[in-house]
Amino acid sequence: MSISRRGFLAGIPLLLAGCASTINEQTNYAALPNEQFPLKTVSLDKINPELRRTEVAYTTPYAAGTVVVDTPARRAYYVLGNGRAIRYGVGVGREGLALAGNAYVGRKAEWPTWTPTANMQRREARYRKLAGGMPGGPNNPLGARAMYLYRSGNDTHFRIHGTNQPESIGHAMSSGCIRMMNHDVIDLYSRVGVGAKVVVIQA
Repeated sequence: MSISRRGFLAGIPLLLAGCASTINEQTNYAALPNEQFPLKTVSLDKINPELRRTEVAYTTPYAAGTVVVDTPARRAYYVLGNGRAIRYGVGVGREGLALAGNAYVGRKAEWPTWTPTANMQRREARYRKLAGGMPGGPNNPLGARAMYLYRSGNDTHFRIHGTNQPESIGHAMSSGCIRMMNHDVIDLYSRVGVGAKVVVIQA
């Protein structure tokens, strides 16, 4: 079957554009062998397309470098400026437990230890066994990175962190923290400095 030169040339950009998009998205979730606890490739078919990390048009009054968490939409945005942002899918707190309002990144940690808050230990007996803390690693619920949210010099006990439950992304399941896929939280962590503004929108 013959294909006209015009049709062939017209088809190339479309084909390449489609491939480039798939390749870039898969690169975002490629294996990370140099981590303290290496991460495997995450297949794109395991991630809802709307929850995959991607750069998007985003109009906001907040300055570049701000993290905006849209709790109802289960999305977080790292503001790039000039009407652009990087969008991430997130998991958020169960009703009544989620953070709202402004905060800032008070500190950061890679493969952090985790200690359930006093409130968590009061609510659920299983957390009392971890009062001394749980070392970082693949089974730790904070995942690969944590950004600790502060207000007026005080730890809010809310975090933006990775997760060992990637299926929770896109849902309201946490005790209040903002969960991200480990590949995504590593990306955000690399962009966000201590002192960065975080805005959490509840409605």
